[in-house]
Amino acid sequence: MVNIKKFFVQKGIVKTKIDEYLAREFYRAGYAGIDLLKTPLGTRIVIYAERPAVIIGRRGSMIKQLAQIFEKRFGLENPQITVTSVENPYLSARIVAFRLAVALERGYHFRRAAFIALRRIMEAGALGAEIIISGKLTSERARYEKYRAGKIYRAGEQSSIMVERAVAHALLKPGVYGIQVRIVKPMRPLDHMEIKTPVIPQAQQVEGKGA
Repeated sequence: MVNIKKFFVQKGIVKTKIDEYLAREFYRAGYAGIDLLKTPLGTRIVIYAERPAVIIGRRGSMIKQLAQIFEKRFGLENPQITVTSVENPYLSARIVAFRLAVALERGYHFRRAAFIALRRIMEAGALGAEIIISGKLTSERARYEKYRAGKIYRAGEQSSIMVERAVAHALLKPGVYGIQVRIVKPMRPLDHMEIKTPVIPQAQQVEGKGA
């Protein structure tokens, strides 16, 4: 039993380290996350990103480099890498956070960038979204501004199932800006209530008209 626990803990640690490495190296490619799957042939790694071509590289050159890194640095056996695109980037908190970081580094005003991102998240079908940007926004004193839309779950089972959270950082002349994004996925919440219009049988409708 102890060995099984140790195996899964070790697997989680390795996945976290790989995830942090890819997030650091490919945040401009819209990196969103990974899945690890042990197979008889080795380890299958599925990388999700907004722009898979950036991670794949010219003629798969980056994939070959990543395979060597995964094998030597992280100890994965015969890594087999697949890069796939994210169906809806604005429902991925990590992609939105990285997009905001890149936008701020390119000189976009933080309020304008946040409002545009918030609008597109809601247009993508999210039930709610929250963006927090912190740093030396308008003065030498660090502070934060928060932008919200829709409904945000902060506690309970719904927050762990429906809410995706991500953090990114942007290096600007005033210093480092922190960006936190929460997105409530378009799922039916547990506290969902719906009032249905009563259906009147056709026979009663006919009797009512006759009266």
